[in-house]
Amino acid sequence: MAGGKETPRQKMIGMMYLVLTALLALNVSKSILDAFVAIEENTQKANIVQYDRGTGFMKDVSDEKASTKDDAENKAKLEKLNYVLNQMDLIDKEAAKMIQEIDKLKIKILEKSGEGIEVKNKDEEAIIWSKADPKNSGALPVRMNLMAVQGKSGYDIPVEVMIGPDIKRPEGDGIKLWENFNKYRNRIVELTGSYEWGGKTFTVKPKNIPTFIDNADLAKQVATMIDESKGNLKEDRQVLIDLYIGMTKKEKSVDRGVPDVHWIGKTFNGSPLVAAIASLSSMEQDVLSARALALAHWKSKVSTGEYSFNKIMPLAYGPVVANGGDSIELQVMMAAFDSDNQPTVTIKEFEGADIVYPGNGQGVVRLKAGGSAMSLKGTVSIKNKSGVAKTEDWAHDIIIMKPQGAIELPEMNMLYRGYANKVEATASGYDQTRLSASGASLSKSGTGWIAKPTGRSREAYLTVSGVNTATGKSVSLKKVKYRVSTLPDPELYWGGAKSGTKANKRSTKLFAKYPPEIPLNATFKVVGWECTIPGAPGRPPSGSGSNISGASSLILQARPGMTVSFIATVIGPDGIRRKKAGAFKI
Repeated sequence: MAGGKETPRQKMIGMMYLVLTALLALNVSKSILDAFVAIEENTQKANIVQYDRGTGFMKDVSDEKASTKDDAENKAKLEKLNYVLNQMDLIDKEAAKMIQEIDKLKIKILEKSGEGIEVKNKDEEAIIWSKADPKNSGALPVRMNLMAVQGKSGYDIPVEVMIGPDIKRPEGDGIKLWENFNKYRNRIVELTGSYEWGGKTFTVKPKNIPTFIDNADLAKQVATMIDESKGNLKEDRQVLIDLYIGMTKKEKSVDRGVPDVHWIGKTFNGSPLVAAIASLSSMEQDVLSARALALAHWKSKVSTGEYSFNKIMPLAYGPVVANGGDSIELQVMMAAFDSDNQPTVTIKEFEGADIVYPGNGQGVVRLKAGGSAMSLKGTVSIKNKSGVAKTEDWAHDIIIMKPQGAIELPEMNMLYRGYANKVEATASGYDQTRLSASGASLSKSGTGWIAKPTGRSREAYLTVSGVNTATGKSVSLKKVKYRVSTLPDPELYWGGAKSGTKANKRSTKLFAKYPPEIPLNATFKVVGWECTIPGAPGRPPSGSGSNISGASSLILQARPGMTVSFIATVIGPDGIRRKKAGAFKI
């Protein structure tokens, strides 16, 4: 910068650039760097858990093969186990190759930064605690201790190694990592969805999806791609979609006002050394999570002895009450079963029973109910791994009931004021059901009723009666007491994010609704709102309705990690105006 051909103005600009660079470096506080170290440590521990999960699935299948007798009876099962183990081994090798590539990049960044990379297990002064262990598959990442890094804030080397001069068009190691990461994703999906099984051939050839609007758009594109493949959609579809989505990153996006920035450039530009290492460990977590999911899915295709059983308990289950003349089904099985080893079921001293085997480890006993209590008995037999049959007795009692009434409230055992509570009632043994209420009004709706509490009482009663239309006789069968309450408050959502979670700051809609754990189909309307951001100058923006575009300019200025709060006024089907607060991370 002090070359002889530079003008005084150019020299001044160069000096200012050096000062600015120094200030930026000093601006990375120790607490922030330590936070990156903590994130990296937690990620490494999570990676070990994911590695152990996947390796455990492989071991389960390998142990099952070792414990299966090699004879004609088990030939088909051994062929399945060998095929599955081969596919698992291919997945494991792909993961190991990807993990080792990422580990080499970590070590390269450390070396070029002047950090020591000598291996010293559990030494607080050493960065590298363990190398790749030749005893394992190679998919376990190198164990690191970033607290020992001296130049935690250095960002020149990560940029040099991972990006190069242009954040829009990364070069060298960064772009190679990006390409290989996508190839790994496609290969894992292919190895999970392409195979020969049961005389059928399934094929999945995934392609890159570099652009998508949001996660919903990505999920739609991935689902279309998988659905257009020749894969086993009945068994594999969701796993293949989850594998692909879990390892897909948007190739180009806007970063700090700069358009078309490559993911590598956005991730590693201006990133301190420890943050760059943490980002690479996060990629390893994606690799190992995909490995575990793919291996778990392959394991599910064969039976394995995850537990050691020294007893086999017979199980017979079905209806315990029935009306005379009803059809009855009993499911009879061993508590632990093998899909390749179906049981044999018998029923004693009962004529007219039919036994079928649906292939899911059960023998289904079908028979007609009699006019009095039935005590059914029989045997169930299954072969162990040595081919020896194990036989146990089973028993099941059925009480034959006289006609009686039953009431069901599908949503919950409570009536809400101002809400259309769905009620279903049946008078068994009668050709017409009648429902009456005390403390509530009733109206017919399809095959059921709508109940709405009246007055201010905290209780209501529903009574079911059976009517014989031939004789006109009506019999009251059952009276049930219900609690009456006001509808619970809804949760506030910003776009698709629930209060307390991370939201997309470009979303422009507020919603008030119940979360999945509240099974009520109630509609709430947002009629007003106010938005606050800590430290924001001026009066908080507000508006009517659910559209918060009036606060967009303020929200878009907020930095990642900040909290945006809303206080909304909502009205539910009961007409009550409620104030709901919500806080969201961006």
